[in-house]
Amino acid sequence: MTTSESEPESKVRIACLQMEPNVGEKDRNLAHSLEMIDQAAEAGANLVVMPELCNSGYVFNTREEALAMAEEIPGGPTCRAWADAAARHKIHIVAGIAEREGRALYNSAVLIDAQGVIGTYRKNHLWAAENLFFEPGNLGVPVFHTDIGRIAMAVCYDIWFPEVFRLAALQGADILCVPTNWVPMQSQPANQPKMSTILAMGGAHSNSMFVAAADRIGTERGQPFIGNSLVVSYTGWPIAGPASEDREEMVIADANLSDARRRRSWNDFNQVLRDRRIDLYAENLGADIKRGWY
Repeated sequence: MTTSESEPESKVRIACLQMEPNVGEKDRNLAHSLEMIDQAAEAGANLVVMPELCNSGYVFNTREEALAMAEEIPGGPTCRAWADAAARHKIHIVAGIAEREGRALYNSAVLIDAQGVIGTYRKNHLWAAENLFFEPGNLGVPVFHTDIGRIAMAVCYDIWFPEVFRLAALQGADILCVPTNWVPMQSQPANQPKMSTILAMGGAHSNSMFVAAADRIGTERGQPFIGNSLVVSYTGWPIAGPASEDREEMVIADANLSDARRRRSWNDFNQVLRDRRIDLYAENLGADIKRGWY
């Protein structure tokens, strides 16, 4: 399929920055993230995605520790530094950050461009001990209209829920950016792709949407992380990565985000969002709830 000059284009170079934050070392983590952002910009990236909680580290021992590592958005020092980098390089940045709103804590992702913070996503589905420190997200799955396309965000465990992909797609998202701290899954076969990779590919394919997921590496307070950062096309196939399990690296892919909408029809009959049988879903789900299947 060829693209005519009259069709709108959203050509981007996406960089997922696979890095290793250290819990509690905010100054070091921020400085390292800025170094990697500079490297991505030098490589021509104009959309940079960084891991979950990359300014603070992940494995907190107490709520007090988590609170001490958290910042307000957009006024905290980390957001200000990332905004300065975005302005200097004229790029978009998506990054995971521990957010404080009063005494409430959120495992958040922030979207920043050259003008500053565009918007925030708060992780809706908390994993394991996160439930001890963070509140569940209360902002839904917003889609932000930017100069380079329509961007949605999710964090780590969120992509285990197809509803997150679908909510983003139905609001017109071209790409789902995923700051993440993926951990090993039970019974993972050594000769099969990581479950996170499979879910990112499946969500991209079944919603005709790009996915860019940046994971961390290393072991923090006994918790290992698995890397495997990747960029997935709207077709469901990776166009960069998965990255290694144990090295800091930059995964780069060129994409035309307009294709997520323009090429959503798979043939003369099928378009994945249009083909949904919404006349069935509400009734069936309601029956499931009434019968106590949940």
